[in-house]
Amino acid sequence: MKKRTIVGMALLVFGVLMLSGCASFETENKESETTTVTEETEDNKSLKENESEESGSEKSESDETADNKSEKTEVLSFVNAFEESFEVEINPDIQKHDYDFSYLSSSDTAGPVSGSNHKIREEFLTYKDDTYRSRMGIDVSYHQGNIDWQQVKETGIEFVFVRIGYRGYGEAGNIKADDNALSYIEGAKENGLDVGVYFYSQAINEEEAVEEAEFVLKQLNGMELELPIVYDPEHVLDDEARTDDVSGEQFTKNAVAFLNRIKESGYEPAIYANMLWEAFELDLTKLADYDIWYADYEPLPQTPYNFRYWQYSNTGNVSGIQGEVDLNLEFVH
Repeated sequence: MKKRTIVGMALLVFGVLMLSGCASFETENKESETTTVTEETEDNKSLKENESEESGSEKSESDETADNKSEKTEVLSFVNAFEESFEVEINPDIQKHDYDFSYLSSSDTAGPVSGSNHKIREEFLTYKDDTYRSRMGIDVSYHQGNIDWQQVKETGIEFVFVRIGYRGYGEAGNIKADDNALSYIEGAKENGLDVGVYFYSQAINEEEAVEEAEFVLKQLNGMELELPIVYDPEHVLDDEARTDDVSGEQFTKNAVAFLNRIKESGYEPAIYANMLWEAFELDLTKLADYDIWYADYEPLPQTPYNFRYWQYSNTGNVSGIQGEVDLNLEFVH
């Protein structure tokens, strides 16, 4: 009885020790699992922080790219002849002019025209810097009537663009010669003025533009010119016109077709445009090989792009011409 009791007590102690050991093992295992989970959590936290930093870095780089793009994108604000305001991004792929208009000066040639405003200019302009000088010119059509070309020359005019012809803006689109074109060219040449011509276009496709070029060449019949043959596409503002639905892309194609045909014939081609046409109609990247006759009646040209001639007034007064006439400045390299 005593021996069985001692053995029983020994088994009881052993059982308690085993239970205690198991409990200790479970506790250690649990702590180990907790430690592992904690380490995984720390690793995940560290990974997320790294991902966050990388994401932030990418976002920062994206922001910098956007900022750089913003810095490189220049926006031009300009007005048209009716003082309406416009904005357009300046195309970095188009050649810019390098004129410094602080060198521009003027001299009055006539008194103010009745009803004139601050935009109207009657003065002759001159320009001279280390790279360029200027020449004064006019452009005329039969609207100017009889012209005394000797007086025009004595006034200081050195060149003239003569309208050689035009296409009607009605549905028929008939091509006509300017009634005074040939007599104007002859009179200007006899008095020592350099002469170029322009054609007022209402072409709706390339075929019509080439037809207009062929008409000009036929009218000139091999006549020598000192200045370019100018393609003059324009919108008709006060009436419906056959070109109302012509896109800027098509206008550009028409211009290229006309100018290429003129160039093939041996004459020098050029194109007439204002800021609205440069901003929203013509693709100047496709016209980079041609001089631009730029029209703008603001105090200074608004275009950033290169041009050779500047039509700066349509209200000029020149001796030998009755009424108003367009005034032009040529920048000579």
